[in-house]
Amino acid sequence: MGMRFRCSIIGLLMVLNASAQTVTRQWNEENLAAIRIDFPAPTVHARNLFHLSVAMWDAWAAFDKNAVGYLHNENASAPAGSTLQEAREEAISFAAYRVLRHHYAFSTNASTTLTSLDARMLNLGYDQSNLSTDGDSPAALGNRIAASIIDYSTSDGANESRDPGYRDTTGYSPVNAPLILSTNNTASRFPIGWNDLNRWQPMAFDVAFTQNGQIASKVQKFVSPHWGDVKAFGLFSYDRDSRGLYFDPGEPPKLGEASDLAYKNNAVEVLEYSALLDPAQSARINLSPSARGNNSLGKNDGTGHAKNPTTGKPYPDHFVLHADYGRCVAEYWADGPASETPPGHWNVLANEVTDKIRANPSLALQLGGSGEILDPMEWEVKFYLALNAALHNTAVAIWGVKAHYDYVRPVSAIRYLGFLRELPLVPGLVEVVTASTAQTYHRHLSAYIGEIAVNTWPGEPDDPATEVGGRAWILAQKWLPYQQDTFVTPAFAGYVSGHSGFSRAAAEVMALMTGTPYFPGGMFSHVIPAGELLFEAGPTTDITLQWATYFDAADEAGESRLYGGIHVSPDDGPGRVMGAQIGKAAFSHAEAYWQGSIFAKNPPIMRENGLLSCPTVPGYRYSFVSGTDLKSFPRVEVPPTVTTGHENSYVISVDDQDQQRFFRVEITAP
Repeated sequence: MGMRFRCSIIGLLMVLNASAQTVTRQWNEENLAAIRIDFPAPTVHARNLFHLSVAMWDAWAAFDKNAVGYLHNENASAPAGSTLQEAREEAISFAAYRVLRHHYAFSTNASTTLTSLDARMLNLGYDQSNLSTDGDSPAALGNRIAASIIDYSTSDGANESRDPGYRDTTGYSPVNAPLILSTNNTASRFPIGWNDLNRWQPMAFDVAFTQNGQIASKVQKFVSPHWGDVKAFGLFSYDRDSRGLYFDPGEPPKLGEASDLAYKNNAVEVLEYSALLDPAQSARINLSPSARGNNSLGKNDGTGHAKNPTTGKPYPDHFVLHADYGRCVAEYWADGPASETPPGHWNVLANEVTDKIRANPSLALQLGGSGEILDPMEWEVKFYLALNAALHNTAVAIWGVKAHYDYVRPVSAIRYLGFLRELPLVPGLVEVVTASTAQTYHRHLSAYIGEIAVNTWPGEPDDPATEVGGRAWILAQKWLPYQQDTFVTPAFAGYVSGHSGFSRAAAEVMALMTGTPYFPGGMFSHVIPAGELLFEAGPTTDITLQWATYFDAADEAGESRLYGGIHVSPDDGPGRVMGAQIGKAAFSHAEAYWQGSIFAKNPPIMRENGLLSCPTVPGYRYSFVSGTDLKSFPRVEVPPTVTTGHENSYVISVDDQDQQRFFRVEITAP
């Protein structure tokens, strides 16, 4: 089979056209460039984007009397001869540079990334060899902030290492033997090794690549099964349920249980999506926001929007070949338009939204769409903090769910049901090969009478640059999703969809940040030129994807995974619901740091086990005092101590000998 990969944009080249961008945008672009040429682990890159955002926010906040930093707090002022803007830019740059160099030091293309980071500092006029953390200079401040973040990252549970997805300490091992794609079976042949097809099954390749062309393990290893234990933004151990999960969506449908039929029907639905991908079919779909979008949360029940709220006019129809649309969304949302992974993809969209607001004289950079107009750097440090906190939290929460439920991917479920001959039959889509059909349209399957065949996309063509797979009858045991045959399906469990969660969480933040669910101007579009697909030839004409709202785009990202054969509907809908919860919570928590109200948001909490705990903010001095009278707190429970990490909590035992005792936490600013 032919192989094509997206061309990655090396960060070094971005220096040439960055003069009009803020330093915050330039460092975000450096992070995105580093992601494009690294192993595409969504977990790792969500964390990297978050840590970069924290670095830039903490540097900006040090110069603001009300704002509170997340991992580093101190009071700073612009040195003589520098403006406040210049001091902030310098502190932000040193903090961002050091954090990115640390996180990408052992990345797949580290030398290219590190060279680009050095070039960025040189272009900005800073001496990257300045490692000093002493004194009041903005550079020293930035270096101190970076040191705090790097120190924090050594104990946040990610287990940073050279391993793709970082080092797993959970002992995870798949219950199913690898599916060897060259033989369409396990090494010991069906049913041996097909132990529990409610659970994830790794793929085994002759040659394996990631979606951005990185060499991958020939036998898949679950990427980041430990990520549910990574420290999150504003989520604490007491926010987990009895299963140890944040925002637990509950059990997915399971084979052999009460939800057996739903499991099987979900597999058929994926086949229905796959059957839509033949460009020889004439079916068309209206992509106009007048006909699509405006869904209920977690569903695809929307009928579109009556009119564009900016123009006051209806959205014009936009009909395209359904096969072109299905193939385009499967590829566009698969890993971002330039392989930034889903977290990076939504940073790209956020940057484009900021650009559109700045370019439109009738719009302004206002939090929630009202109030004070912010300068671009303040807007961006706040936007990035909220957005990437939400994306990081999504990775933590959803990977916790993925590891816990360890749910099967469609490629394994469909093949297994094919082996069992238990796929629900649908005329023209899922049929049994009979002696009669073997004489006509199943002639090429005449050796498999009694087996189940499916009429879907048959797999990647020999020459993806000039050929299409189309639609054909193949054995269900050999079905493949619409992906390159060196990738096939992600190397981690299906339930719930990371794309659905990441996308909805980002959409929630963008709507809250801008004060409207609608993209600037009431519509956003992305053109996929004719012939630009990677998995096969197409689309047949230019395809313009259109979304009225951030939620419409997020919903399309979720549904795209069904076109791509990567997920079933129960992966998608609950993933969107989780993302909505996570995005709203992360934005609210970020807002408390912007406003300096985080201390009221994190009050001391009395636990059922008689312990009093209080989440802390680094750099502030905490002490607990208590007394039996509200007017007197004579007893010091904890000596005053400066905290070093937000996720740290003070916990003290409550003396039950007193019939009543009042507690107070005293917090002193740095």
